[in-house]
Amino acid sequence: MKSAIKKSDFVLAPYMKSNNLKATCQILNTVIPYTFLWFLAFKAAAISVFLLPPIMVLMTLFSGRCFSLMHDCGHYSLFSSKKVNRIMGFLLGIINAIPQYPWSRGHAYHHKHNGNWDMYRGPSALISTEKFAALSPFSQKMYQLLRHPLMLFPGGFFYLIIKPRLALILGTTGFIRHIFACLNQDFGMGLSAIIASYKSKHWYTTAEFWDLLFNNICVVGSWIYLSNLLGFGFFWSVYSIVMTCSAAIFICIFFVQHNFDGSYAHKAEGWDYLLGAIEGSSYLKLPTILNWFSADIAYHNIHHLSERIPNYNLLACHNANIHLLANSKLLTIRDIPDCFQFILWDAASDSLQSIKLFQQQEEIPFSNVAN
Repeated sequence: MKSAIKKSDFVLAPYMKSNNLKATCQILNTVIPYTFLWFLAFKAAAISVFLLPPIMVLMTLFSGRCFSLMHDCGHYSLFSSKKVNRIMGFLLGIINAIPQYPWSRGHAYHHKHNGNWDMYRGPSALISTEKFAALSPFSQKMYQLLRHPLMLFPGGFFYLIIKPRLALILGTTGFIRHIFACLNQDFGMGLSAIIASYKSKHWYTTAEFWDLLFNNICVVGSWIYLSNLLGFGFFWSVYSIVMTCSAAIFICIFFVQHNFDGSYAHKAEGWDYLLGAIEGSSYLKLPTILNWFSADIAYHNIHHLSERIPNYNLLACHNANIHLLANSKLLTIRDIPDCFQFILWDAASDSLQSIKLFQQQEEIPFSNVAN
């Protein structure tokens, strides 16, 4: 089914203009307070550990804002210059402990296929009802457990702290094996030919590899430096909690903005990009202060209509086009827990389902047979 509304109906172009002054102010009012909070936490810990929790809450919120600004850089929307976006994105990637360029390319794939569940099923790698039914009872329980909201915390730690390091180690190990395999096959093979023939699932281009490598060098180097400067125990206890909670929050927000009751979840055949943006992305109504810390990513339907709209223009663009967004899902904080029920894709009905509903539907034929 195609959307009755056309993209040309929306007023988007005026809001796609980047403002370097606003972008610079956002970087400064995020990175400087985040850095200061680290200093404050270190001083507070020397007085009493009971002073740390409120400071760490603020650190978590500013860390999440750093990630949102990095996200804008990945879309080349925060600054007007592509080069400045790349540089600032890389620096924010160090703060976020994640290689920004490979991350942004994967995120661009999500934007390209949002709502097409044959192509993209979100960060939780959701499966279809058909595949879920084929799993053993134990595997079904594990699938459900791994997508429980509480798994956001170990998942967040893995996503930021472990995964980028693991990707470099596994990819490099695979490359070394590839070198020996090539030389065993043809000892005279040149290095450029060996590099060109290596395909890694941990990076797709040479540019992604270099970003991954330099990010890891800077991140691990900063870990060593700050551990020596602030003390290993203090640094890692605060850092791991802040990064884990920050990652859990932005993964949660990303999840609920695409996984909700009635979300557009279509097959590739007949998929419509505009419906994927309008009906496959929600508007998450947040308090003003949380909108600031999340850099207005809650206006996710507008963001998917045009990723080139910088965060500081999303609200105005949303208000200008609100009359065309009647079919967009409005969510509140209270709705967030319910969104985590929708972890199965039903290809037959082009919809997301809860496991409970799926199990009830599976029981109906047996009840009819019994009757």
